[in-house]
Amino acid sequence: MNGLGADLDEARAIAAGVGGVAARVALCAPATLVERMSRALAGTHVLVGGEDCHAAASGAFTGDVSAEMLADAGARLVIVGHSERRAGYGETDAVVAAKAQAALRAGLEPIVCVGETLEQRKAGAALPVVEAQVRGSLPAELAATPFAVAYEPVWAIGTGLTPSTVEIEEVHRAIRAVLVDMFGAHGKATPILYGGSVKPTNAGEILHAAEVGGALVGGASLKAKDFLGIIEGMG
Repeated sequence: MNGLGADLDEARAIAAGVGGVAARVALCAPATLVERMSRALAGTHVLVGGEDCHAAASGAFTGDVSAEMLADAGARLVIVGHSERRAGYGETDAVVAAKAQAALRAGLEPIVCVGETLEQRKAGAALPVVEAQVRGSLPAELAATPFAVAYEPVWAIGTGLTPSTVEIEEVHRAIRAVLVDMFGAHGKATPILYGGSVKPTNAGEILHAAEVGGALVGGASLKAKDFLGIIEGMG
């Protein structure tokens, strides 16, 4: 829940700084900014996405935003299952899977988030928790379309804490195994993003870890300088 019209200047600065970058770059904006950001970034290398969507295409869901509404506003992607939605709104794997299906219905590319809490990691349950979330949150329809999985350890989001490279690689390898089991060759090629206190100072190490195919950036994406510093870490 960050971003006003004045912040579109940061989005424009990001777009101006990624012209020669090979990586795909997207900004997932709050619903109030999706259309304006889509217009502001038209013709640039930066895609625009939404931060969440409702599973239904329309109906009596006052205040919610459907995937069709996001697509109509110019979005190309949407994040579903973010840990803040799971924790704060009680979203289950089934709800997340339904939202991913909604994204596909509207022609959006879903970024499906998974991740364990600190208590689960301390209990040694990180891998089974994440593996179960992947299986429960990815609908079978994803086998025929591009999507991404984002691993975001809940305890690392906004805390400044970051798992070690070894811990990140362990979880990403486990996610990859599930993806291959579920989707075969498509699962082998699906990008697995890392999210959780990614910043310019640690992006290079994280982005070069095994099975890390990109980053889901939170607070550092609000400022062009910080976000561009992370993108440079992909080089």
